[in-house]
Amino acid sequence: MAEKLPLAIVGCGGMGHRHLYGLAELQAAGLSPFELVGACDPNLDNANSLADQAQERLGTRPQPVADLAALAALGEIQAVDITTLPAHHHTVAIEALERGWHAMCEKPMGLTARACKMMIAKARETGRTLSVAENYRRDPVNRLAKALLDAGHIGTPRLMQQITMGGADQMLISVWRHQKNASGVLLDVGTHFSDIMEYFLGEAETAYAQTRLHEKTRKNPVAGTDGADSGPAGVYGRWQKDMPAEFEATADDAAYATILFKSGAVAQYIEDHAAHGENRWQRSIHGSQGSMNLPGDRSGQRLTLHRDGADPIDDQALLDLVPDFHLDDATAALFGGDRLYEYSCPFSETDRKLIAVEYHELGTCILEGCPPEVGPHEGARAVGLSYSLMESQVAGQALSVDAVCDDQHNAYQAEINDHLGI
Repeated sequence: MAEKLPLAIVGCGGMGHRHLYGLAELQAAGLSPFELVGACDPNLDNANSLADQAQERLGTRPQPVADLAALAALGEIQAVDITTLPAHHHTVAIEALERGWHAMCEKPMGLTARACKMMIAKARETGRTLSVAENYRRDPVNRLAKALLDAGHIGTPRLMQQITMGGADQMLISVWRHQKNASGVLLDVGTHFSDIMEYFLGEAETAYAQTRLHEKTRKNPVAGTDGADSGPAGVYGRWQKDMPAEFEATADDAAYATILFKSGAVAQYIEDHAAHGENRWQRSIHGSQGSMNLPGDRSGQRLTLHRDGADPIDDQALLDLVPDFHLDDATAALFGGDRLYEYSCPFSETDRKLIAVEYHELGTCILEGCPPEVGPHEGARAVGLSYSLMESQVAGQALSVDAVCDDQHNAYQAEINDHLGI
């Protein structure tokens, strides 16, 4: 057996634990190129919690440490998985790359476009792999949708509708996701949607948006409870129970936008985490010959293809339209087939499997010297497109997404950059 790559998880809170579960999923499938040797977090209680669960799930216990210097003192490290709070992504990634380590960084890649540019420059300087853990595009159903688009089964894409509404005044997972200087919801969730839009339609050209902070006070229903099984993948309750029952939100929580793509396609985009009443989800792509309705990411539900004069298709016949479509080997092994139009498993299991795919790609990139699918360029564009909406609100006009990515429009981000000291 080939020697394993020494890996450390840096940031051992909720997301760090989710990533550990993904690594365990990859190991259980016999596909892991990694040995987890370090659990790094300034809060050693978090580091020890992750190490204990690694012992249970991986069979070995990584060493808990408080910082990257202590991590380096353990011996050879070849890669780190950065699951810290977003404000630390750029500093941890830059130091890791300088130490000669490869890195995978949770989204958003950086807290601002400027932070992303710093990360890109360091990755180029060091020649080390820097991948961004963006998993929506890796969903097998989204892979099938992309194959159908590329094969021309709805013709030339003209319009994409990406709409998510709900949340009212409730806390989304954690307090920091509602704080402008820590990563507001329009960035934290929006980078997922920005990436999936560019995955389907290519790079965005301009964005015009109205953004709002509707709910200035957020409520945490888990405060003071036992915190059991709360939040995505059931891992956040232990932290949520100690968060305040109510707190002030400072980050915009709703965006209503029109986005033009370089291909000529247009997206109607609504991301409203303060909507009351009925929750709403919609993702559809309309082309010159038909349309597709897509399900929620990580749901395993079927997409539906509509073409003029024909019955809708949502079953095995979708695969017949793309005979050359195959999932990559790791995804196929984890989800039970290389040609899927649906799958059925609990969210926590789907979450683990997709993180496992991200880890597998990281290992492949390190061992074979190939670039990641979502690398610094793609990760930075997701951040830039998300901020284009908020920068457009400040500017009162449509803005070039490329210019926002290049840090030329940064009025909304100025306070955040000052807070970061960059």
